[in-house]
Amino acid sequence: MTYPILDQIKSPDDLTDLSDKEISALAAEIREFLIKSAGEHGGHLASNLGVVELTLAIHSVFDSPHDHIIFDVGHQAYVHKIITGRGDFSNLRIPGGLSGFTLRRESAHDPFGAGHSSTSVSASLGFAEADALKGSDAYTVCVIGDGAYTGGMVHEALNNCRPDLPLIIVLNENGMSISLNKGTFAAYLSRVRVSRGYRRWKAGTNTFLSHIPLIGRLMQKLFSLIKAGIKKLVYRNNYFEELGLYYIGPVDGNDYKKVKEALERAKQLGKTAVVHVKTVKGKGYEPAEKSPDGYHSVASSGAKSTYHSEFASELIRCAENDDRIVAVTAAMGIGTGLDSFGAVYPDRYFDVGIAEEHALTFSAGLAANGLSPFVAIYSTFLQRGYDSILHDIALQGLPVRIMIDRAGLSLGDGATHHGIFDVAFLSHIPNMILLAPANYDTLRSAIGYAAASESPIAIRYPNSGECAEISDSFKPLKEDPYSPVWTDFAIGDTPKYIFVTYGKIVEKVIAAKKLLGDKGVDVGIILVTTIKPYAPMVDAIRSLARNSARILFVEEGIRNGGAGEICQSELYRAGFDFSATDYDIAAIDDNFAIPESVCDLYDYVGLSPEKLAEKMLNQ
Repeated sequence: MTYPILDQIKSPDDLTDLSDKEISALAAEIREFLIKSAGEHGGHLASNLGVVELTLAIHSVFDSPHDHIIFDVGHQAYVHKIITGRGDFSNLRIPGGLSGFTLRRESAHDPFGAGHSSTSVSASLGFAEADALKGSDAYTVCVIGDGAYTGGMVHEALNNCRPDLPLIIVLNENGMSISLNKGTFAAYLSRVRVSRGYRRWKAGTNTFLSHIPLIGRLMQKLFSLIKAGIKKLVYRNNYFEELGLYYIGPVDGNDYKKVKEALERAKQLGKTAVVHVKTVKGKGYEPAEKSPDGYHSVASSGAKSTYHSEFASELIRCAENDDRIVAVTAAMGIGTGLDSFGAVYPDRYFDVGIAEEHALTFSAGLAANGLSPFVAIYSTFLQRGYDSILHDIALQGLPVRIMIDRAGLSLGDGATHHGIFDVAFLSHIPNMILLAPANYDTLRSAIGYAAASESPIAIRYPNSGECAEISDSFKPLKEDPYSPVWTDFAIGDTPKYIFVTYGKIVEKVIAAKKLLGDKGVDVGIILVTTIKPYAPMVDAIRSLARNSARILFVEEGIRNGGAGEICQSELYRAGFDFSATDYDIAAIDDNFAIPESVCDLYDYVGLSPEKLAEKMLNQ
């Protein structure tokens, strides 16, 4: 398919000579391209459809990369990528291909990488202050959605902004983050209204008074006091102006001319300004406009049943018999499956917005006052709540149940969303129990165990369905509701080579075993479902592998401080004979798993079946 105008756009400079009519046609072509591309390759759709005119206006007014354009999260930067010479989406969100977010090494037009929410204002302020110190005339433009404003980091940054910087914060209000925005600040943004006529009257009056000889300045101060009182009565306080920031808006963010005019006014000010635009998420594509959450990220269809859907179903069942059970999410009700819990138990469901630290400490408060909270957070976002887990939950021994979704490598979203650090940072926290269910049955057992536990507990699982071979080939080491260890070989029938693993990577391990089996190599698998406490894992390895020649611990996580190193240390302390049995670890070794070219990500990090089979025999 050809696009007469879009095909000619290779850089922001190509927008310069386009008429308003041509800009409108270009916007339509971009939307057509995005819809087609999402259907073929997947990706974030609704958010990008909503910011087409806004992005075109930004690049028409500002000079990227001299001026810094910083997108919060970056999932709405597809139009920005297209305009800056990255319009080939054939390898979008493929490991080593075009990132689905902004990425510094990908382009000079991406001054700051993103992937997590609510970081853009802090980063933009850093750019603006650095330019001030260097004497640069560059502008910094921060593009942030209203959903991200529910994150506390934004307000810390706004509180730190001084009013005399060439910093322009574009607040894109579309009423959505992924799930509907929650909280009083989200409600406030939907009420903010400062008329354009009022703005013009204010500016004209100030100019007039300032030119009156002798008493002009005094009258101007008196007028400002009177005006402030009237404005508070009529418009209420404006949050941004109370912080000393110039406010423009709201502006129709899907009207190119109006957005361009607002940005030009902000640029002429030469001071810190907030430009408030209102856009329609999913604009131009009726299904996405009607269901922006459903079209937030478009992907090829996969398993209908997933770990998070099974978790939500089981939690609903448990809640029927225990009215203390409540569910908490941080703007990820749909992604974690908890929206279904909220539909059944609306009074026991809390979506706190994009605020992971708050979600965890809030859950600690719920637990301390007698409730049984289950808080579901993606592994990558759980990193933001480390202190809350350590200080507010574990130190006090509170029974908060942390459900860790998206554990493991993220093939589509990349390094910012890899769930590879949670085992390492949770394992060393005292009082913490860490489980990795092997299939849906063990997930349900883990939820029941967690609901009855009086200790902090974390349960991690992937963004996928269960592995059918677990139920077919593995047996629990102990016949109890939640066996901490499973094996695919009988006790006493010790294989010469043993894989020890946990989580979704077991599928790669099973494939590696088959490759070795084809070569006549005797291999078994120990599947760990309880990582911490360590004793069940260590005791099982001591009894099952004491006559093996080699143990290879495989984990889809960071090696340093991971379960493999912990297991090795605990085996040493338990007196395991390493002279008789070689022990090695296959894990992600001190890197963020960011390939430089298109590849199989598991092969890149040494966790493909072929690499695992090779490592098992490489003594």
